[in-house]
Amino acid sequence: MDKLNELVQAWRAIDIQTTAQLDNALDSFRIEFAYNSGKIENNQVTYHDTREIFENGKVTGYSGETRAIFEQQNQKLCYEYLKNKIVNKEPLTMDLLKETHRILTAGTYDERRFVVNHERPGEFKKHDYVVGRDEVGAPPQDVEQEISELLQEVSEYSGDNILVLAAYFHCKFESIHPFADGNGRTGRMLLNYILMTHNYPPVVIYNEDKPLYVECLNHFDTEGEISAMIKFLQFQITKTWLKYFDRTEHGKNRGKKLDNYLSDDESKSKNFER
Repeated sequence: MDKLNELVQAWRAIDIQTTAQLDNALDSFRIEFAYNSGKIENNQVTYHDTREIFENGKVTGYSGETRAIFEQQNQKLCYEYLKNKIVNKEPLTMDLLKETHRILTAGTYDERRFVVNHERPGEFKKHDYVVGRDEVGAPPQDVEQEISELLQEVSEYSGDNILVLAAYFHCKFESIHPFADGNGRTGRMLLNYILMTHNYPPVVIYNEDKPLYVECLNHFDTEGEISAMIKFLQFQITKTWLKYFDRTEHGKNRGKKLDNYLSDDESKSKNFER
């Protein structure tokens, strides 16, 4: 935890006030995040193509599935949409949540979802889609209400442990599974939105750590606890920013409410071992 606290203080010392400062602080992070977040869902995503999109706005010599390219281009567009809001620390709203999903999934829905089921990017699911070991997911008719309640809890959070808020939001959002597709990419983008708008460094959830990440989500689904996700985020944030600051230095359960986690989150997280 001492190292994590040092990294958090280093992030806050940057004192980001403009989008230009945010761009600079997240220069290599944006590519690393987009690559890993995309790779978790789509094996055809490559680091080279992601970097080409972020740095040059195009990919040359690509012969794979076009969906992978659209997904990574959308990650870049979504960051451009969110960065002013991050700097201004705008609250997470229903419109922002839906627009984030719309941008991230534009042009990526498969024929069955788009043509047969009439699902659309930026709209809550119209049919049942489940996820995870226990096939969780709110019924379509309940999604709007559950997301509204989740956003209200986020806006009313008064604790000082931002990892509690971030872990709770992410676990519950993924458990609700509000969209027909793109829930993972949207959830990870909004997880970082919450972290950064609360002056906390964002996180790369590395594809190589996907099994542990999924296990932490399953731990919430089966036990209704966020302790596993808190510990996982501590690990991933440290992993993310140790790499960044080292480079800089040398090279220049859905029914459970947020209030239930405010008193004993750290003691629970210490007890979870994988």
